[in-house]
Amino acid sequence: MAEATNTVEVQLLGRTYRVACEENEREALMQAVAYLDGKMNEIRRAGKVMGAERIAVMAALNVAHELLSVKLGAGFDVGQAKRRLSAIESRLDAAIAKQEKLF
Repeated sequence: MAEATNTVEVQLLGRTYRVACEENEREALMQAVAYLDGKMNEIRRAGKVMGAERIAVMAALNVAHELLSVKLGAGFDVGQAKRRLSAIESRLDAAIAKQEKLF
């Protein structure tokens, strides 16, 4: 059965917006709101962009750039992450093997 859609009030740059959101997605929405509000406040504090609409557009561009950088691997070494995960997996396997010998 599908989750019921509720309306949630969120605050961005001190303004209140009503957003439709399923209950099981509420936490993710609130995290996204906090992140975006932080980005928007950074831009406002820098003082180079005026007006809520322009700040919102600049924040959207910054967030889109971050997303694409991660998706395309720029700024994030996928190979290094895989190597680290492999090393952690090996250490876990060794620790488990030692524990199995105890029983």
